[in-house]
Amino acid sequence: MDPTGTYQFHPSMDGTPSVPKQEPTVAPPIGHMMSPEDVDNPQNWPFWRKVYASVVATAFTFAVAFGITSLTVGIQGMMMEFSISMTTAVLGLSLNLYGIAFAPITTPHLSERFGRSPVYLVSLPLFALFVLGAGYSKSFAALAVCRFFAGFFGGPCLVLIEGTFADVWSPHRTVTYYSFLSLASYIGAGCAPLILGYVVTAESWRWTQYVALMIALAAYMIGIGVPETYPREILRTRARRRGFKINLAKAESGVTLSEMARTTLFTPLAMAVTEPVVILVTFYLSLNFAVLFQWFIAVPAVLNLVYGFTLHQAGLAFIAAIVGALASTLTSSLIESFTNRRNACTSMANMAPIEYRLVPAMVGSLGMVASLFWIGFSAMPTINHTVPIVGTGVYVWSSMSILTALVSYIFDAYPAKGTLSALTLMATTRIIFAAWLPLVIIQMIMGLQGKWAYSVFGFIAIAMIAVPIILFIFGPGLRARSRHSAATMGNGKHMMDRHVDQEMQMGDDHH
Repeated sequence: MDPTGTYQFHPSMDGTPSVPKQEPTVAPPIGHMMSPEDVDNPQNWPFWRKVYASVVATAFTFAVAFGITSLTVGIQGMMMEFSISMTTAVLGLSLNLYGIAFAPITTPHLSERFGRSPVYLVSLPLFALFVLGAGYSKSFAALAVCRFFAGFFGGPCLVLIEGTFADVWSPHRTVTYYSFLSLASYIGAGCAPLILGYVVTAESWRWTQYVALMIALAAYMIGIGVPETYPREILRTRARRRGFKINLAKAESGVTLSEMARTTLFTPLAMAVTEPVVILVTFYLSLNFAVLFQWFIAVPAVLNLVYGFTLHQAGLAFIAAIVGALASTLTSSLIESFTNRRNACTSMANMAPIEYRLVPAMVGSLGMVASLFWIGFSAMPTINHTVPIVGTGVYVWSSMSILTALVSYIFDAYPAKGTLSALTLMATTRIIFAAWLPLVIIQMIMGLQGKWAYSVFGFIAIAMIAVPIILFIFGPGLRARSRHSAATMGNGKHMMDRHVDQEMQMGDDHH
């Protein structure tokens, strides 16, 4: 997201004045500088246009997520062709994730300067170019380089979808829309082994990249006409078309290199040791994603060793993961609807306090613990293979529920700049951990046996059950004492917004 948090009032593109009826009593949603009555405000777009922008963001995210896990299906083929170990082959997955880890740091600045749609439309073709290079690589070194840069250039699509959904959908449904945008990446990653298990059985491992390329090209065709959704860029474009200069509030992501580095590099590092809320959420999501991505290595290996599954049979096991992701979207949305209705009578904004966004994480944390012990102690020849496979589906349901709840909570836990820094830390850290664990998971399983390898994660997950509960009870107090809280930052920002409003109004009058 590229938060701004202020309203600005301007004529629409067709010249019709957009005059606000009254200053709202509730703080404007993150990322919006436009009047609620402005016809160009993405939240006022026709429903079909909102859906199209969301579908494009979803398609791009699906394509990149499919590309992340696609190479895991070709590990055996790469080991034979390049004469490398399994750990080295898994680097094809990990290096792709390490490339993506740069996206939360760089994408807010690109989006601020160019808008969202140009970044989408440049990022995906560059991703596709390196996917093609990976498919044609004649050495593992060339493959590794291409995989890293495929992640580096594809990563912005995974970050931008959050901003796109926040631009066009109401903050009253933050958990719901974050569930749907998470669904794109979860299903994209899960579909890769499901589809490619059949492809690689008939063709070489290189077809994992060729199919990923085809999906990226299909997504690009869908998204060629994607509208710009970033309010600041909409205002800038409108001003250029009308021929007058516009003075927007200073971008929360920073203007100078030092400001940009402070917002998405130095402040996140400081938060990692000074902000209890951010520390707890970051650690929990890092565990979550590390275990999530190791399944793409462990599931095929364990099903082959224990049950004699072929490559395409192991791919079918990921149907359980896809079902788990769909179930999480349903349950998280239902929980949000229930909590919003329950709190409607006590909130002026007809929206529950943000602590209630943590409820799916409270439920999901129990499922995570149960699934880890379930899988660890059931993957053995004497127990039917469907038992551990269903357990992975339960893990994915709990993983996505926790992710959706905690990220939705952080969306509005701090003022705009603090939120951006916190989200940057959370995203980068969990991706780094997701890249690391797949490299060592097979050694853990062989050294500790599956039941104890997953019990280690299960015991850590037991401790993590307390995280959403602590945030629900003590979160408001912890955030109030933060140096990034609204109480600390609010007064200066309010004065700046009033000054910018006056400047922009003068610009309109002059024009």
